[in-house]
Amino acid sequence: MAYTALYRKFRPDNFEDVKGQSHIVTTLQNQIKAERMGHAYLFCGTRGTGKTSIAKIFARAVNCEHPVNGSPCNECAVCRSINAGTSMNVIEIDAASNNGVDNIREIVEEVQYSPAEGKYKVYIIDEVHMLSIGAFNALLKTLEEPPSYVIFILATTEVHKIPITILSRCQRYDFKRITIETIASRLEDLMKTEQIEVEEKAIRYIAKAADGSMRDALSLLDQCIAFYLGKTLTYDNVLEVLGAVDTEVFSRFLRRILDEDIVGLMKMLEELVMQGRELGQFVIDFTWYLRNLLLISTSDNMEDVLDISSENLARLKEEATMVDQDRLMRYIRVFSELSGQIKYAVQKRIFIEIALIKLCKPAMENNLESVIDRITKLEEKLEKGDFVSTKPVSYAQPEPQPVTAPDLPLPKAIPEEVKQVVENWPAIIRNTSKTVQTFLKNAKLSLAGDNRLLIVFKDDLAFGFVGNENHKDELQKQISDYIGKEIEIEIRLLDEGSRFEETYVNIEQAINMEITIEDDNKEEF
Repeated sequence: MAYTALYRKFRPDNFEDVKGQSHIVTTLQNQIKAERMGHAYLFCGTRGTGKTSIAKIFARAVNCEHPVNGSPCNECAVCRSINAGTSMNVIEIDAASNNGVDNIREIVEEVQYSPAEGKYKVYIIDEVHMLSIGAFNALLKTLEEPPSYVIFILATTEVHKIPITILSRCQRYDFKRITIETIASRLEDLMKTEQIEVEEKAIRYIAKAADGSMRDALSLLDQCIAFYLGKTLTYDNVLEVLGAVDTEVFSRFLRRILDEDIVGLMKMLEELVMQGRELGQFVIDFTWYLRNLLLISTSDNMEDVLDISSENLARLKEEATMVDQDRLMRYIRVFSELSGQIKYAVQKRIFIEIALIKLCKPAMENNLESVIDRITKLEEKLEKGDFVSTKPVSYAQPEPQPVTAPDLPLPKAIPEEVKQVVENWPAIIRNTSKTVQTFLKNAKLSLAGDNRLLIVFKDDLAFGFVGNENHKDELQKQISDYIGKEIEIEIRLLDEGSRFEETYVNIEQAINMEITIEDDNKEEF
């Protein structure tokens, strides 16, 4: 007897067997029980979520001689005929290969004839978005006012391609991606039925790799079982068959990136290639690994959100302390872009190598994320004292030029809150994050209208970073916490080619003090 693939063997034959689409199943069952069926339905959603399966169950249920709670009995003559594919009442059409006007005209002519058996003629048109404009127009009138015994079920994965004139004539049902838990539970039940030993970890990886598609999950599981026929299917077996990579490898990759060990990264990538791992899947999985790291670093209560083992969760928490969020977001951006680049690339390995080098060498990029990453690394090296001069370097110092004092009038009175901030500015900014503190060291303070503290930057990088809503809120909170009062701040960028003293009032002068940053380098503010 010929082998039947798992996704065909275990296709649901009643509504109770459909998993993950309860909102649609309940609605259709209630319609059937109340005999309030519509004349046209549109089933839309990603692949493998049950559109065609529910359409076939619905077609049997509306014609069944003895329906049970809105589901077909699958035992009467009509149900057996539909299941065997010999019924003239259920017509399945693949619009991908039958998308012309003539194909639709045949349907329009056929609907004039009442069903030979049962109550309804059901037309299931799969991938309906593939129909031509002419075919849609030919279907329009019949879809709007079909005979009372005709039901149309249109299924599509790309609903945005359906003309609005068709959409407005159908009851629309959106099929959700099936959750990992639902897919894993279904696979476990089927493996018990098939009496096949499969590790729970292996089941969960297959469920995750299926990306919300039950059919894809069954196909992947079928493939893995065939490779290890007669043996217990383990997690490592699944990784080997699917060309995937264990999460422990991602941890090693991340640590090499943080160490800027390019040679080590190239050797690890070479190992993956020699093991026959699928590089496209590696990029996707590593991006998800970085995403999980970012979530862990933003909150302590991510256990319910992340679908990972306690062992992997502990490792992620450890690594979250090793890398800051800005750097993680840059890593994710680089690998997300890489995912699109290698989709149809012939030399995938080269693209991945370039991306890994970019992660280690942010100087290769000129965007804000990369510059911040470079600044963060410099700060870390300064803290560790990694900068060592190999030979004395002398710099020619330009002779100081006299500066004419500006004629800008000083304010008659400075608000007490602003004065308090200026006097304690070094201590206030010392409590901000490293990058914010670095930029603020080169900022100038002035007084804006309505008694606001004005913070002026001479370069757009610092202005853009500190002016970010989150960083501005951080600074505002530090000021309020320090002086015990609310004070409004405003961030401005100094016009190109102009000097601070020519444009703004220097409130240091009004307070008659020098502001210095008391750090290890005794750098003047």
